[in-house]
This record gives sequence, structure tokens and C-alpha cells, in this order.
Amino acid sequence: MRISYNPLWKMLIDKGMNKKDLREKSGISTASIAKLGKGENITTDVLLRICEALDCNINDIMETLPDELAESEETK
Repeated sequence: MRISYNPLWKMLIDKGMNKKDLREKSGISTASIAKLGKGENITTDVLLRICEALDCNINDIMETLPDELAESEETK
């Protein structure tokens, strides 16, 4: 299984925000934003700060995907 942050990116679009806005509002580092963009693991502290900034739950910004589906998402 792999983690996908696609729900986060969709939420940002819906709210008219970009990655810089998210970084400024949540106070997370540019390195964390880069990891999110690459679908890499980040700490729960960072996820919770994002949720607090966006007033949402953790399941609103991430999802788990089976390995096969995650691989096909990466090639898009």
C-alpha cells in the first residue's frame, strides 16, 4: 500500500490555494511541501498542522492506494 496526497491537492484547488499558500498558512517547511508533492512519507505532526490550517480531517487530505494503483498514478 502507498499513500496518495491527491485529495489534498484537490482541496487546495477547491479553496483557490496553491502550495505556497498552504506552506504559509500551516507553517510547514518547503521540504515538507516537496515531500508531499513527491508522495513521500511525512510526519503526522505535519499532517495535523495541514489539517488545522485547512480545518479538515486527516482522511480529507490523504488516501491509501494498493501498490498496483499507486504505480499507475505515478506514471500519469
